[in-house]
Amino acid sequence: MKTTRLSDPAVRAFVTALNSQDREAFLATLAPDATMADDGDDRDLDQWIDREIFSSHGHMEVDSESDGGRSLLARYRNDTWGEMRTRWRFTVDDAGRIARFETGQA
Repeated sequence: MKTTRLSDPAVRAFVTALNSQDREAFLATLAPDATMADDGDDRDLDQWIDREIFSSHGHMEVDSESDGGRSLLARYRNDTWGEMRTRWRFTVDDAGRIARFETGQA
């Protein structure tokens, strides 16, 4: 699925920034107090973003979306783990920024 076709604007911006390795644009998609979880465990957002996305060249190929574009099934790859099938769920705040995202193997 092309990133430009993702339904939710906040999620579309998140995936676009992630795939272009644009840290500034990526951080702009997040609410100031955003949180996240990986495989059901809450993680330190800044450390996770650096380790799993930017220092390891993360990239997401979305296979499908549901829940108005706030749930994704995707193939995620980075230099550390290779490629894996993943699920992503996003909570978007009233300002249109991502307040929380949860990811893990699908």
